[in-house]
Amino acid sequence: MSDSLQKKIQEICQSSNNDRARMMDIVQSVQKEFGCVSSEAMNLIAKATKSHHVEVESVVSFYSFLSKEQKGKTVIRLCNDTVDRMKGCQEVAKALSSELGVKFGETTSDGKITLEYTPCIGMCDQAPAALINDVVAPNLTAEKVKEIVKNLKKGVDPSKLSLGKGDGNNTDSLIGAAVRNNVLKVGDVIFADNDSGKGLENALALKPEEVIDMIKVAKLRGRGGAGFPTGLKWQFTRSARGEQKFVICNADEGEPGTFKDRVLLTEKFDLLFEGMTIAGYAIGASTGIIYVRGEYAYLLKFLKSKLKERYDQRLLGKNIKGKSGFNFDIRIQMGSGAYICGEESALISSCEGLRGDPKTRPPFPAQRGYLASPTSVNNVETICSVTRILEKGSDWFLSIGSTNSSGTKILSISGYCKRPGVYEYPFGISITDLLNDVGAEDAKAVLVGGPSGQFIGKNEFSRIICYNDLGTGGSIVIFGPKCDLLKAVDEYMEFFVEESCGYCTPCRAGNILLKKKLEEILEGNGESADLDYLQSLGEGIKKTSRCGLGQTSPNPILTTLKNFKPLYEALMKPQEKGMQPTFDIRAALGDAEKAQMRKSVLYKN
Repeated sequence: MSDSLQKKIQEICQSSNNDRARMMDIVQSVQKEFGCVSSEAMNLIAKATKSHHVEVESVVSFYSFLSKEQKGKTVIRLCNDTVDRMKGCQEVAKALSSELGVKFGETTSDGKITLEYTPCIGMCDQAPAALINDVVAPNLTAEKVKEIVKNLKKGVDPSKLSLGKGDGNNTDSLIGAAVRNNVLKVGDVIFADNDSGKGLENALALKPEEVIDMIKVAKLRGRGGAGFPTGLKWQFTRSARGEQKFVICNADEGEPGTFKDRVLLTEKFDLLFEGMTIAGYAIGASTGIIYVRGEYAYLLKFLKSKLKERYDQRLLGKNIKGKSGFNFDIRIQMGSGAYICGEESALISSCEGLRGDPKTRPPFPAQRGYLASPTSVNNVETICSVTRILEKGSDWFLSIGSTNSSGTKILSISGYCKRPGVYEYPFGISITDLLNDVGAEDAKAVLVGGPSGQFIGKNEFSRIICYNDLGTGGSIVIFGPKCDLLKAVDEYMEFFVEESCGYCTPCRAGNILLKKKLEEILEGNGESADLDYLQSLGEGIKKTSRCGLGQTSPNPILTTLKNFKPLYEALMKPQEKGMQPTFDIRAALGDAEKAQMRKSVLYKN
């Protein structure tokens, strides 16, 4: 073991106070410094944090951005989700592989550049896109790839690459990203001009219980998809027993096709920080954590600088705005590439420095959350809405939207349309009107809420976005008339198979079985009974899985079976004379014959 390795890891661990609960920060720093978290490094980390090697390894092995094996100094992660494939990521992949001389999953012979695929990186409005270390490379083409690779081979740092020009705060020197915000519709709540600081000022003039009442009267519901009433969640957290309470902002949007939090973090950070402070005051918490997905690491320096400004202005820290006894701090916890961490209890596990495994509920986070203390987990858009409600009042918020769905909803719209981007609508917008706005009048299907949501067809385009009809966390993916919808379903099932944490059998094994059967059908080897099998298995996975991932992962199949069944039926192989076209006895016996080193007695031909 080298002295330099030992010294550096000790420094990294000490920077997090050798705190076992800050394991994510520690292993991320080690990964960045050494290109991997080696077995030797794990031993040193375990010793410093008074944990065990296996605990460190369990974290490293769980997250896709961490690795026990050495990676190149530069890691290129090309997004290969369905929208990126629609936009030509296959050609970009060929160019990358050709220019680097390696396949995906490999490192160049000089050990400098590693090439990988990754699912959605939050850039579907400017696909195909890739991450080059933490640098975002949007709107890629084969020609752009040649230039990028040429410069990387010369030793140009990824942050110095010429990748185009961003807009808004993306041009800030602490971001410097080629990313564009693409805010194409400004609504009345989130993207409208606001009186900064007024919401917090109004909140501190009230009792905490009165703040919660305002949120309840406004009928604010969680914008993450589940739609749980925010005021009720805060009330449960405030009334729960516990010396310490926490506010956690879920900024781990990982649903393929969603990217609205990317824009909110870039442009509406003050609305978010102010809302978290209001939440802390309301529930009696002194600590807030923003869990930001690893794909948005390019925003980290910028967000930290904005937090520091708030401390300097006494909007964070002790006795905020002169309110004696009200202390509130916010820290940022970076994720490391795990979709499951968008589930609130898995996110809490990750904040605690553990694998992103969901927790068994009850107890719910409001009773027993972060470090076993009462915790309110709310998403970015929800918390931004809180600030506006405290600024302008519950009645104002209630006046926007539709029955039982007050306020606005921000949608990330991508896929087959002329104007992909971020749109803020009052609840109640119909899919037809939405498609007209984005330039997709001849769409064949719309995926509402991402693959964990539902596919709908033309006969349902009159339905509206709201909690009583089409609920969504914000991802809208549009499919054109020539799109192979079942191929997209297969890609989404591949995503869920890869992203399952593997804890419970229905999700771990069930999704694989669903995908295998779907592949048989796509290959023309399906029979009508297979559709019943898909339906039954999918429903079973939803009912018996432990967390939201398994409870929604069969939706791409189940909702296309419901709304696009003729697509499946057209692929069925005609059944002749009672034979089962999908079963090949000779192939099935092949492995057994090899093991036995003899042919089957019964099936010789």
